[in-house]
Amino acid sequence: MKWGSGQPPLFFTSDFWISGGRVAEDRAKIERELESRIEALGFEMVELRWGGQTDRPILRLRVDRPDSRPGLGITVQDCAVVSRGLESWLDELAGFPERYTLEVSSPGVERPLARVRDFKRFSGHEVKVTLARALGDQGKVLEGKLGAVALEEGADEGMAQVELEVPGHGMVCVSLGDVVRANLVYRWENDE
Repeated sequence: MKWGSGQPPLFFTSDFWISGGRVAEDRAKIERELESRIEALGFEMVELRWGGQTDRPILRLRVDRPDSRPGLGITVQDCAVVSRGLESWLDELAGFPERYTLEVSSPGVERPLARVRDFKRFSGHEVKVTLARALGDQGKVLEGKLGAVALEEGADEGMAQVELEVPGHGMVCVSLGDVVRANLVYRWENDE
């Protein structure tokens, strides 16, 4: 294929197909390996967001301590440890672009909730949940106190049911498969 043929070039380098689009399978493999390496360093991956371009990707990682709580969360030094621990692996990863940006940060006070373990861990806390579709007259965005989380053994995490105590609506049950985004809610007036 000629470069000027109007078709985007498609390259195969080692284990990675690189073209004008995103390749979910390769990213999923990288994400699983990143999560494993972060856990080996004693931290947990909260969220990974991809950005940038194929030839210069940006990986934005939010990490935390598995036992974090207010005042005892991730530090700048912890972020540096994770960054150094991952950079050497990314630098040697076959087919991964030589030029990339890795950003490692804390999850912040409005920590994202992505996995069943996150919802269980923060049961009793105030959360904001955005759904794929409206839940009756309550709309797509719900705020309330996180309650129980139920997941049958062996079932996919998307099948988990989460209870929310929503002011004016009582207890509402939401399937994690319908959740687009969820995060803790921080109220400044509670900070003393």
